[in-house]
Amino acid sequence: MLSVITRSALSKYSGLWLPSQAAVRAMSSPAGPSPPYTTLAISHPAEFVTHVELHRPKKLNAMNKAFWSEMVDCFNEIAGNPECRVVVVSGAGKIFTAGIDLMDMASDILQPEGDDTARVSWNLRKIITKYQETFSVIEKCPKPVVVAVHGSCIGGGVDLITACDIRLCTQDTWFQVKEVDIGLAADVGTLQRLPKVIGSSSLVNELALTARKLYADEAKSSGLVSRVFTDKEAMMAGALEIAGEIAARSPVAVQGTKINLIYARDHSVAEGLDYMANWNMSMLQTQDVMKSAQAAMEKKSPKTIVFSKL
Repeated sequence: MLSVITRSALSKYSGLWLPSQAAVRAMSSPAGPSPPYTTLAISHPAEFVTHVELHRPKKLNAMNKAFWSEMVDCFNEIAGNPECRVVVVSGAGKIFTAGIDLMDMASDILQPEGDDTARVSWNLRKIITKYQETFSVIEKCPKPVVVAVHGSCIGGGVDLITACDIRLCTQDTWFQVKEVDIGLAADVGTLQRLPKVIGSSSLVNELALTARKLYADEAKSSGLVSRVFTDKEAMMAGALEIAGEIAARSPVAVQGTKINLIYARDHSVAEGLDYMANWNMSMLQTQDVMKSAQAAMEKKSPKTIVFSKL
């Protein structure tokens, strides 16, 4: 039976930082997108936590031309911002995202420029790699990204969430690798990342080749998400709680952990160990280690430690 995290269950984590209801409510922006963005609303619900909300609710957060470039600009800014240690991504309105906005994107995809086949192909490749960067930038960002999914997550939404580090969803959520239904192979990350997220090639093949819906209980059992919540409010509280726990740790340790986990995923154990040794020969020379060790010996929470910004 599916294990559902409820609001009341949050109280059992007495030793953890718990978000206030006001902070959770503030994560949904009724004012609309945050300038200069037209598809994203950015907020800061807690110290060192940045919330990125897909904000085209009337269009079911469909991914238009502006979205693909704004995500890159947003996460490049976050990557270099010392005031941010962790990111929460969610969607405004009824669902997380309906995927690509076909009406807005049709000209790019169906009518690429070029005088002959070679030039059309060259320009189409440039468009595809540009769109791939929209989600690769999430993975490249050294700050951990927690994604909170509600309602449905279709097509490009699966590309997005598989580039994130921690995935949560509500009990009514379903996921769909939709691309075969519109006559193409998914080309911006799902076919590359989903097999490494789930681990079952048979299930990945079934989802990608049939476009069937994957519901929350199966998403949890297959490893696509790590927690399922009763509703969006409970999920956002859970996401903010996780983000608060990450933000309270040493940014040197947290960012180094994310970078090395991704490197290890794509390399052999021996290569990963060698990379880790090279990484830590410099990163161990930080005051954060001594501060954290001292707090542990004194049985203090990491939240009591003041770490320098990174």
